[in-house]
Amino acid sequence: MEHLKLPRRAFLAGALTAALITALGVASCFSASGGPPAASKKPAMSTGNKEVATFAAGCFWSMEAIFKQLKGVERVEPGYAGGKVAKPSYEQVETGTTGHAESLNIVFDPKIITNRDLLEVLLTVRDPTTPDRQGPDEGPQYRSLIFYRNEAQHTAAAEEIKKINKSHMWPNPIVTQVVPFTSFYRAEAYHFDYYNLHPDERYCRFVIAPEIAQFRSRFKSKLK
Repeated sequence: MEHLKLPRRAFLAGALTAALITALGVASCFSASGGPPAASKKPAMSTGNKEVATFAAGCFWSMEAIFKQLKGVERVEPGYAGGKVAKPSYEQVETGTTGHAESLNIVFDPKIITNRDLLEVLLTVRDPTTPDRQGPDEGPQYRSLIFYRNEAQHTAAAEEIKKINKSHMWPNPIVTQVVPFTSFYRAEAYHFDYYNLHPDERYCRFVIAPEIAQFRSRFKSKLK
């Protein structure tokens, strides 16, 4: 079982100590799932006049639970992006051999929340400086990525990374990859709203819940 090692964060207060985390024996995102229940696919998103951002930042259970709390975010959909294997399963992605990363499609109303707002959340609530790793989750499927759909998103991503690097919020440089969007495959149905449906699981209690608390404290003005 993989033990939790939370990264140090400049804005974090009261983080769990490494000794306590090790004692808890919190598993990774994959092992916490206990294998897939019967899976069915969610329906495709209808975006209308809204915009879509696609990000990867480690386990999508955590990031889905965070982004769906933002005003102006209308839908958050976990899935897989960045690889070359068509219609991959969760088990395939978790081998780290498909090229895909656990990702999110975020449908948002740009009149209420901007793409730059979403980028700020992405690059501050989870450590974007650890290649192929996020907390207890390790492997290329947990790497940090921004998939841009147009030049405006491309420019915004580069500028936001530069701004946060310049602020020295993180002790190391951001390693988030900024790449063109190609395809997104929706995850199995049991991944949707995972945190809210399984709040008492160890991974949810000791990894996701503290991240949500820190996020809510930092972004109070943007919460629904």
